[in-house]
Amino acid sequence: MELRQLEYFVAVTEEAGFTRAAARLHVAQPGVSAQIRQLERELGQPLLDRSGRTVRLTEVGAAVLPYARAALAAVEGARLAVDELTGLLRGHVTIGTIDWIRSLDLPGMLAGFHRDHPDVEITVLQQDSATLTEGLRTGRIDLAFLSLGGDPPEGVATRVVIEQDLVAAVARGHPLARRSTISLRALAEENLICLPKGTGLRAVLDGAFADAGLRPRVAFEAGEPPVLAEIAAHGLGVAVLPESAARGRPDDLRALPVVRPRLTGRIALAWRTEGPRSPAARALIARARRWPA
Repeated sequence: MELRQLEYFVAVTEEAGFTRAAARLHVAQPGVSAQIRQLERELGQPLLDRSGRTVRLTEVGAAVLPYARAALAAVEGARLAVDELTGLLRGHVTIGTIDWIRSLDLPGMLAGFHRDHPDVEITVLQQDSATLTEGLRTGRIDLAFLSLGGDPPEGVATRVVIEQDLVAAVARGHPLARRSTISLRALAEENLICLPKGTGLRAVLDGAFADAGLRPRVAFEAGEPPVLAEIAAHGLGVAVLPESAARGRPDDLRALPVVRPRLTGRIALAWRTEGPRSPAARALIARARRWPA
């Protein structure tokens, strides 16, 4: 039994598939499949159920998984101990970010970190906030910039770096364009253009509707606020956006603050508070918590 086999097994389990696991591991998919089949032969039992559209653990696989994770954690702990004693800062860190943060100079922060620690390899992932949060909890991601839809889960700490109101953006010719504000109840009567579920801003919007006993009429979903703004500019509905995304198109969009209640979006720096962290990850988190000071 090899550590590589255990690493591949854990990756396939967490990614629920061989293709995503291979991409995460930066190896070819056939290699992942071959190593896990070899592990299953050595253990004498199948670990994964491959019959469905997603890969699932067998009963034996579920029993083996915690031991595989413990073995990998023990090896990582040994590496960390050596790095601590030798004072080396090397290895790999992973940063996650939602893909529409334009106002944060993330490349500038990464450039400074790389200049000080050139032996640390850096990976940047762009995913929705729910996926980033889960990545932090499992240790797959060391640091993330994500949109908060509520309180962070246990084991994840945050620091808000951007806070701005959400607005309803409509085309200049839309009947609502004559208004100065819009209430949540009035918003519930419109065809909405929103970010998808799993994003922090969508969680804010859905939570507000649920608290008011209302159901939103979502007509369009898209992954980035600029795309939502483009759809709204064509008169296809009311886009719910961060204020900065709507104000950037004054010629063809009218931005109405949402009132009763006011809706606020927050972008936060987030990191895991539990579990082992490499010296490189600790250095990155420390720099990010000081940044942009």
